[in-house]
Order: sequence, then structure tokens, then C-alpha cells
Amino acid sequence: MTMAFSRLHSGIHHPLPRSWQSRCLLNKAMFMYPIFITDDPDACVDIPSLPGQRRWGINRLEEFIGPLVEKGLASVILFGVPLKCDKDGRGTPADDPEGPVILGVKKLRSLFPSLYIACDVCLCEYTSHGHCGLLNEDGTINNDPSVDRLAEVALNYAIAGAHCVAPSDMMDGRIMAIKRKLIDAGYGNKCTLMSYSAKFASSLYGPFRDAAGSAPAFGDRKCYQLPPAAKGLARRAIIRDTAEGADIIMVKPALPYLDIIADAVELAPNHPLACYQVSGEFAMIHAGAKAGVFDLRVMAFESVESMVRAGASIILSYFTPDFLDWLV
Repeated sequence: MTMAFSRLHSGIHHPLPRSWQSRCLLNKAMFMYPIFITDDPDACVDIPSLPGQRRWGINRLEEFIGPLVEKGLASVILFGVPLKCDKDGRGTPADDPEGPVILGVKKLRSLFPSLYIACDVCLCEYTSHGHCGLLNEDGTINNDPSVDRLAEVALNYAIAGAHCVAPSDMMDGRIMAIKRKLIDAGYGNKCTLMSYSAKFASSLYGPFRDAAGSAPAFGDRKCYQLPPAAKGLARRAIIRDTAEGADIIMVKPALPYLDIIADAVELAPNHPLACYQVSGEFAMIHAGAKAGVFDLRVMAFESVESMVRAGASIILSYFTPDFLDWLV
């Protein structure tokens, strides 16, 4: 005879109690939309490896973002895609006042005052070598000057009006340096610092590198991004970044690293936790749906619900426009 406490169907026999089984229900405010802004002001260019995604010029932002804001879009994160600038070894175009990110921030702030605007802080899109920091003569990362340059870029994004700066470079000590720079310039209480704390050297970034033109000219990023099996290093990075002043902790990619998301909840219980459903995750779900393996919407929900189940409260996802339609 079945014991009374083993009867589980009574809690899921109806859609409403089924929804109550989640510790945290999905809502539109959880989703942050990554968008690519290029230096052609009238651009609207499809990205073949990222279905439905485009590079946008600042003159097209109103027509692109406006309908999404009306549907409930709460936040975006901007990635610059400079195609016309002269790149150099220190990523000078990253904070060019006439560059796509700073112009994009100002444009979005003026068009949509309620929209929360984050800026990815990295140098790979702007350096001649495509790496995320400055290099030594032998081609290795020169960490400390890289940190100084990243802090400078982050401050200039804050001055331009960014609500949030999000360093994705994985240099050692950049959270403390950016926090100090923001505080000293009077932006310590005006700009959120969201750290890509546990960013892994993943194979899932390919479509993003197509979109942003950020593939390294030589070598790879395995000496500064985390090895996929490096659970201990991820935990140490999360502990370090919380101690250095990060306001939000991020894990990237998301689905293959649900255990790291769960670890982050344990290690930083008082911080909001973000995860990035990266370009390869998004493209795989589209490819699987196109091949008839599963239904696109059902799989999109399953993927992000697993992230929330693991503990994420913010999800960076290219599915954001879809979820604005799917969620009530």
C-alpha cells in the first residue's frame, strides 16, 4: 500500500499548483537582452549564426527597442561592434565618445528613460589582437595594465549614463579596480557592478564571436577564462569578486554550468545571481527545433527554468524578445 507522504500527484494535478512547485516564477524583469551596436548608424544586419539577431546602428534603435519596451523589456546589455575604427594594442576605441557603445547608451537613455542599460566591459572587440587585455611582448596577457585600462573604460561608460558595467574579461583584480575607480569619480553609488565571475573557456561562444567580430587573432583565451572542469577555481573567483565589491555575480555559460550557479547561491547568498544563456546555447536550441528534435518554445522554457531552479535571478538571453511574448 502506498504511504500517504509519497503521494506527489496531488500537488501537480492542476496548472496552478504545478506553477507553485517552482521556488521562483519566471517573469519579464528577469531577462536582460544582449544587443549588438555597430558604428554604422543605419545598420540592420542579420547574424546568420544567431537566428533572428542583428547588428544595429544607433539610428535604428528606436524602431528595434521601442516595441520591446512596450512589451515589458526591462534591461539590455550593450556590446560594441566597431567595423570602421582603427584598432590598436590597448583597445583605444572601446570608450571612444563617438563609438557605438557610448553613443548607444546616450541614445537609449534619451529614448527610454525607464530602460536599465548595462554595458559589457572588455577589450577584445577593440584590440588589434582580439584578446581581452593588453599583451606582453611575448603575446601573453599583461594583467595589471589591462586592469587599469578596463577600469578606465568602465568609468567612461558610467559617465555616459550606463546604469551597470559588466566586466567580462576575466583579468585578476579588475572588480576592485573598477569599484575604486567608480567610487573615486563619484559613481560608486550610481552604477551597478556586475561581474562575469565564473566565465568558462567554452566552445559555446562561436556565434557571439561572429556577431561581435571578437575572435582572437592568435592563440586562445584559456589562460584567463576558466577551464570547463575547474569547479574550485570558479568558487574561488566568486568568493574573490564578492569580496572585491561586485554587486551582481554572473556565471557564463549557463546550462552546462548549473552546478556552478548553485555554488554561487551558496557562496554569495546576499547577491543577485545572473547567468548568461550564451550564443551557442541559443543556436543549439534553434537548431534542435529546426531538426524536429523538440518544440522551440517548450525547450526554451525548460532551459531557463533549469537556471532559475539552480538559483539564477537574472538571465541574459537572446530569447528575451520571445519571453516578452510568452510570459503574461
